Amino acid sequence: MDQRLSLVTLGVRDLPRSRIFYESLGWKASSASCDQVCFFQTGSMAMALYPLESLLGDSGKADAAPIPGGITLGINVPLRDDVDRELSTVLAQGATLLQPATDTPWGGRTAYFADPDGHPWEITWAPMFPLGPVGELYLP
Repeated sequence: MDQRLSLVTLGVRDLPRSRIFYESLGWKASSASCDQVCFFQTGSMAMALYPLESLLGDSGKADAAPIPGGITLGINVPLRDDVDRELSTVLAQGATLLQPATDTPWGGRTAYFADPDGHPWEITWAPMFPLGPVGELYLP
């Protein structure tokens, strides 16, 4: 698995309020943002604001212990099949499956796993977000 962190997603209780907060700091929301998620380019990485309840449901943690701090760590991959390949790699190394690889309503593919300390990670293929030569994520 490539050593890379592409996206940090913050589970937030009030998305509009959180977006206004970050924009008040001078951060510019990506054009990929909508009323369900807000993205900010942060150098060669990105940060997302996402409703906490949605994040808990997506990651398979809704009926379990909450995600620590409401945060998932994300790895974006260049190809759809890479989601399954990377998930197999981490599971073989002792990760815990939280959500199997599935196609998303927005046209991507995603899976969730937890590292040995329970930190939740997401592996995502998002065709609308191009990756640079060393895997850096660029938002539109």
